[in-house]
Amino acid sequence: MVTRVRRTNTEQRILDTAAGLFHRHGLRGVGVDQVIADSGVAKSTLYAHFRSKDDLIAAYLRRTDESWMGRLRAAAEAAGPDPAEQVVGLFDALLASFDRHGFFGCPFVSAAVEAELDSKAHAATVAHTRRRQEWLTGLAGAAGAAEPAVLAAHLGLLIDGALACGRLLQDRAVVDAAKSSARAAVVAHTAHNPPTAV
Repeated sequence: MVTRVRRTNTEQRILDTAAGLFHRHGLRGVGVDQVIADSGVAKSTLYAHFRSKDDLIAAYLRRTDESWMGRLRAAAEAAGPDPAEQVVGLFDALLASFDRHGFFGCPFVSAAVEAELDSKAHAATVAHTRRRQEWLTGLAGAAGAAEPAVLAAHLGLLIDGALACGRLLQDRAVVDAAKSSARAAVVAHTAHNPPTAV
């Protein structure tokens, strides 16, 4: 049992270090040797946990997926019980992210650009996008959208666009605009459909 705890702590330290480096320098801008040096682990230790850089990136993206989806859900729930308000409220997660450290962009958009199509990193990015869109589709349906998948696609574009443009401009007004657009989209998609119980 002690060995497993130690292993978990080591993995956590490696992932924390890699996350900070990937966040600042991108996936291609960070080598395994830099992660080893900054995390203070031996090369053999890193490779015992992650067999390749692709494995490390994929693990980082899976952990980021869990964290980011949690933040989106929490922001939606904080908007109250009305699903339509939750759709709009989820954009507060983007505002909170900007207020914490500015915009470094979306790690999944970055991975989609930087990772090879046949990599585990690319697969993790696709999995995140599908998971997010399934959640958005459910939320859109609960809000009364006539075509929940269409509204969800619109919302996904607004999220990705706000993160990309936010990185470029470093201006939280970008997210405010995306949030306003989300509200208008909800109204347009639910005009003749009452919301359903969640």
